Amino acid sequence: MNDETKLIFSTCVSGVITHGILVVTIDNPPVNAASAAMRAGLLAAAQQAGSDASITALVITGAGISADSGLPTYRGVGGLYDNGPTADGVPIEEALSGPMLRARPELTWKYLGEIEQACRGRQPNDGHRILAGWAPAYEQFTVLTQNVDGFHRQAGSADLIEIHGNLHRLHCTFCPYEIEVADYTAFDVPAKGPPACPYCAGLLRPRVVLFGEALPEAEIGRLYAVIEQGVDLVISIGTTSVFPYIAQPVIAAARRGAATAEINPGSSEVSHLVRYRIREGAAAALRQLRELLGDPAFAGRRKALRAG
Repeated sequence: MNDETKLIFSTCVSGVITHGILVVTIDNPPVNAASAAMRAGLLAAAQQAGSDASITALVITGAGISADSGLPTYRGVGGLYDNGPTADGVPIEEALSGPMLRARPELTWKYLGEIEQACRGRQPNDGHRILAGWAPAYEQFTVLTQNVDGFHRQAGSADLIEIHGNLHRLHCTFCPYEIEVADYTAFDVPAKGPPACPYCAGLLRPRVVLFGEALPEAEIGRLYAVIEQGVDLVISIGTTSVFPYIAQPVIAAARRGAATAEINPGSSEVSHLVRYRIREGAAAALRQLRELLGDPAFAGRRKALRAG
């Protein structure tokens, strides 16, 4: 740890070092603890990348980053569905499954419609926009998201892995027809039933991964390529990291000694592995980082990082 990093640790008045992990809780009114912690991560990444190398980063996002756009989760307090069965008497995981889509497409589409309606009219928030704005400052800045709302793409993230798909991209299950829609209003699923392909009358469905279905090969291939290549900085934002393919990039980075950070008000499957933890909501923490680092593309970033 260099002198500048030591200074950053000492100024994190709300931080507690537990088992070698800097845990930061942002006070109200907010202090600079989150910014200091992440800056320490950026410094570490720059040192490990070498003074003449550009920094590469992977940002992993979950439902927490879209919560600030007003999107409810599927489960839990305030979620679309509680822990019991749906109104149709089946668990939501069964209603939104590949087998159910094939057996009872009208039922699966009913709940796809409810999820889309919850997204309707919502927009990307500061968290999405800040990440998109940072990307040009890096040699590589990949966003891996589990969310199907399309907000990262709308905000301008170009190097994007939508591992669970996108709710607004539809395709026919029988022919090559594809279409991207802003919402499902035109389909009127409650009255007309599941939408049909205008060319072959086959069943349309969104390009999302339903329960019991395999992840898209192209997106998994891109993710594995990033993991195998190795990045200098991995940040996990708003996810519990319960899926192995979401936790694996953090695990791999930690084993390599790369800088790792987590922004999450709660604990996750990787909280004990990351070097820096920021216990705060995604948008609030990222806004503070933007204030420190500059937006959209870290003016003088390399000079500042190399000065340490």
